[in-house]
Amino acid sequence: PALPATAAAEPIPLVVVFEDADLIVIDKPAGLVVHPAPGAREGTLVNALLHHCGPSLSGIGGALRPGIVHRIDKDTSGLLVAAKNDAAHQALAAQFAAHRLERRYLAVVRGAPDPADPRLAGLAGVSWEPGGVLRIEGRIGRHPGDRKRMAVLSAGGKPAVTRARVLERFGPKGAPSASLVECWLETGRTHQIRVHLTFAGHPLIGDSVYGRRGGSGPLADFPRQALHAATLGFLHPRSGEAMRFEAPPPEDFATLLAKLRAGAS
Repeated sequence: PALPATAAAEPIPLVVVFEDADLIVIDKPAGLVVHPAPGAREGTLVNALLHHCGPSLSGIGGALRPGIVHRIDKDTSGLLVAAKNDAAHQALAAQFAAHRLERRYLAVVRGAPDPADPRLAGLAGVSWEPGGVLRIEGRIGRHPGDRKRMAVLSAGGKPAVTRARVLERFGPKGAPSASLVECWLETGRTHQIRVHLTFAGHPLIGDSVYGRRGGSGPLADFPRQALHAATLGFLHPRSGEAMRFEAPPPEDFATLLAKLRAGAS
């Protein structure tokens, strides 16, 4: 069916972290699509925002994306800011364009990035920074063989930079089966963390598009990509005040970590 011309308000519950006259910060659950699109014409975050905020949302994004300044994937949980008027939208969008926002994610990946890994040393665009920070720079665009996927491209695409640091390793010492990593973005491309970490040989647990199934226990059973938008920081579009929000991982993510810490991998 064709997409509706405008999105309709729907009484979908929201976890509101902060709200004022200019913006609203939401802790989005996994499974909730951000805006209507083919295959998800209703039941989205936009439909919920229209019910919660009324018609005051910014119209810059168009009739199907009112208030939407940035997106996170359907099966990614965590923090997202929406604009309640056009001035706020323009100010927040300018911060995104200038890479002035702080966006930090938690991810559980297969294996653990290691500076001693010779394979990483041979990958173009992959380097290590002080403090054990893995820097991945690779242009991201549509996969040449599968338009539903993104990929690191040698030519074309858009510039993208991801940084990641291992917070915790799980499994045998010296050969971890998985790790908890903190990732932060210099750019915000579609599927960026998922694509870059897969490129580096450490796909996200549960990622049915870029990862791999197999094994047993929690690594095989987790039903979505293990990715959570944990921190969001920006300057308030009206006052200029520095704002920073944190959201703990949801129950499924926390349970996965508990199982991995218990030694079941």
